Formats: sequence, structure tokens, C-alpha cells
Amino acid sequence: MSNNKTNRWLILFTGIFANLCIGAAYSYSVFRKPLMVLLGATASQVTIPYTLSLALMPISMIIAGKIQDKKGPKLTMFIGGLIYSAGFLLAGYAKNIQFLYISYGILGGLGLGAVYSCTVVNTVKWFPDKRGLAGGLISGGLGGGSVIFAPLGVSLMKTYSPLSTFQIFGGLFIIVISIASFFAVAPPAGYKPEGWTPPVAKAGNTLNVSIDKNWRQMLSDPLFFTAWITLIIAAVSGIMIIGFASSIGQEVVGLTPAAAAIGVSILGVANTLGRPIWGSISDKLGRYNSMIVMFIISAASMFLLSTMASSFSVFVIALIGIGSCYGGFFGLYPAVTGDMFGMKNMGMNWGVMFTAFAPAAIFGPMLAAQVRAINNGDYSLAFMIAGGLSIIGIFLTLFSQSIVRKNKINAMAAEMNSK
Repeated sequence: MSNNKTNRWLILFTGIFANLCIGAAYSYSVFRKPLMVLLGATASQVTIPYTLSLALMPISMIIAGKIQDKKGPKLTMFIGGLIYSAGFLLAGYAKNIQFLYISYGILGGLGLGAVYSCTVVNTVKWFPDKRGLAGGLISGGLGGGSVIFAPLGVSLMKTYSPLSTFQIFGGLFIIVISIASFFAVAPPAGYKPEGWTPPVAKAGNTLNVSIDKNWRQMLSDPLFFTAWITLIIAAVSGIMIIGFASSIGQEVVGLTPAAAAIGVSILGVANTLGRPIWGSISDKLGRYNSMIVMFIISAASMFLLSTMASSFSVFVIALIGIGSCYGGFFGLYPAVTGDMFGMKNMGMNWGVMFTAFAPAAIFGPMLAAQVRAINNGDYSLAFMIAGGLSIIGIFLTLFSQSIVRKNKINAMAAEMNSK
């Protein structure tokens, strides 16, 4: 497929389908109770495969990002899809919960990160004129996976076991991701869409100054650690609720499994739509202003969930707020990383930045599980802690914004002095 004839929207479209498949990881909450019964596992034990898959995702993103920056995304995405699908297929043979740690958790997480790195980074490179929107749309596929696979999983488990359902999913994923990988073509260096001219930096306007850093230079920049901690905080609430939405609906609100699955799907829709919506908003409102608004909504939603989640309507309102902001953060952060450290090495840089997902994936679900166990099924303290962290995220975002502005002013001054 020649770059001169490549349709970038086709790359975006097929990448969304691949991300829908790996987004099935977000439907895990509908499997928790059936797996507890089938394998005789505790709630904390059943949480570990989900936590492992998300925690290992950044590791494979770094590896895949480095390979992608040098060799291109096509083969990397294909291999990642094979590993991810194998995780689901092998999970169908689990006789105990420990086998799920290896199959669904380790293999699934490594494949998940490889595919996600290829789809998001490659697509954003194809859309320098619509970076926020493109990042939101492509990552929206990841959030959309639960919209499809949560109710589908519940439906299939009425006829098949949870393990057979894993195998059905794995067979579907290997087909879809393999086809999508064929279209994963990297843009030429310095690619610009036809008819688009990059904005020219003017005196007093630091937003368009380019700063390109490799991962080593990025790690030596204090801005990285501020942004990294901010991303952990941004992810905690969403990961916690995504992993426990079905259980919260049944245990706290008193919903049936089918009604709780509807809540999971609504959460998935919010997660999906939040990515392109907030991405598009950020292209106009600004990355950091958008993040501040998302932290405010996320905090309010967690506090609402901790104090008033006694009806389906309140439960859904909280899920929409949490899901849309969680999706918005991950739709926005690839663009934020590019804005902070440049697009040249974004494959590797975004993988390193995404390591923030690992501690969030461990802390969020395990916090909810432990609080539930200690407080006899009451999750409220976990929700309050997550809401408080979101408030801290507001201040970290403001601090990051000031550092970015200072860095770009310095870069612009150096550029002007060199002329």
C-alpha cells in the first residue's frame, strides 16, 4: 500500500475495529461472578487476571513502540493481535484461577498493549491537523469494546460457560486484528495532509513551537514525572469502576445481572464517546483546560457514587461522568504527550508515558476489592479516595501547564537566537 495513495481515514477506521477487539478487556466485570462460581475463587483472586492484563499493557507498549518507530506498525500489530487472541483462547482451558493469570492476564495484557500502541500512535501521526480528534476516535474503539462484548458475553454465558465464551471471543479477535494489521501503514516522515499548512509560530505564541525529545531526554525532564503522576490519578477512578461496575450494580444498587450488564454497556458508551468528544473539545479549548474540567467531573461523579448510588438513575449518571472522563483522558493523553515531547519519537515516548497505567491498574481495582472486603461489601471509602485524588489531579494539571508554557517560551527564544 503506497503512502502516496494511502487513505488515512481507512487506517483510522480499521484501527477502530482492532481496538474494539482489545477493548473487550473492559468487559471483564461481567465475568467476575461466573468465574468465582466456576473456579471457586475469591473476589480478590478473580480481580488479578484483569489487573495483570492492564498492568502489563504498558510494558508491551514500550516494546511495540520501539519496534514500531524503527520497523513500522504492520508486523508489530499482527504479532500483538496473535498474542492477545491466544490469551483468550488459552483462557478457555483454565482449570483454576492461576491459569487465568497466565493466559488472560499475562498473554492478554502483552498483546493488548502491542495492538493499542500501533493503532493509536500510527493514527495520530496521520492526523497532524486533527491530533486530538484522531486520538479520541481511535482510542474510542478501546472503550467501545465493552459496549459490544459485555452484553455479548452475558448472552453467550446463558448457553456456554465463561471459558467457552473466552474462546469464542479469541477466535473472533484473531480474524479482525489480522485483517486490520494489513492496513497499518506508517506515514512518510514529515507527513502533511494535502491542503494543510502547519500554523507558524509567532512572537508571543508558544503553542506551535516544536520540541522533539527521545525517551531518555523525556525521562530527564521533570515535566515527565508530573505528567506521569497526573495520568495515574486520571486512570484510577475509571479502572476501578470498569472492573467492578457489574458487581457494584448488583451489590450496591440491587440490580439483576442483566440490568448490571446494561450499566456496564452505558459505561462503555460513555468511555467510547468521551474520547472523540473530549479530543475534539481539547483542539479548541486546550489540552490542559479540558483535563481540568474532566478532573472536576470525575471527582464529582465518584463522590456521587459514594453517597447516593441507591437507584439505577444515579448509578448511571455517575457511570457516565466517570466513563466519559476516563475515556477523555486516554483519548487526550497521546496528543498531550506529543505536545510536550514532540511527535518524532512518539511511539516509544507514549509507551513510556503509558507505564502510568500499571500502578493505576493495580491500585484502583485492588483498593475497591480490599475496601469491599474490610467494610462488608461497602465500596464508599474507595470511591471517596479516588474522588480526592481527582482533586489533586487538578492542581498537578495546572502545574504541568505552567511548565509546558515555560519550556516552549525557552524553545522559541532559542530558535529565534539561532536565526
